[in-house]
Amino acid sequence: MTAANVEVIRGIYGAFSRGDIGAVMAAMTPDIVWNEAEGFPYADRNPYVGPEAIVQGAFVRIGADWDGFAVAVDEILDAGDRIVALGRYKGTSRRTGKAINAQLVHVWTVASGKAARFQQYADTLQVARAMEA
Repeated sequence: MTAANVEVIRGIYGAFSRGDIGAVMAAMTPDIVWNEAEGFPYADRNPYVGPEAIVQGAFVRIGADWDGFAVAVDEILDAGDRIVALGRYKGTSRRTGKAINAQLVHVWTVASGKAARFQQYADTLQVARAMEA
């Protein structure tokens, strides 16, 4: 089942990169628990519970704050029902014009073929500096 779990997470990243938020949401359980990294700009509403809370609380705000925001996953590690993604956030702050190339780690929990939990770890300092005027 672990290969299938990896494919669930790959599918989420693929849909996100295509801007297909409906497909991202469909790959999540209705009660997914999503946590942004402590100190990250969108951690103020942690935990987000459910796909709609994630879209409104994180994705919409990211879209408003960043030009060309992207999640570039370099490696996905299979740990059974836990899937770990390593990569970088890229984008340019709309407010300051400063670009980021910030390190990230995402830890996903997959249950019954859907993403059930998400924990982000990221270079929060780089992101904060890019958003500062």
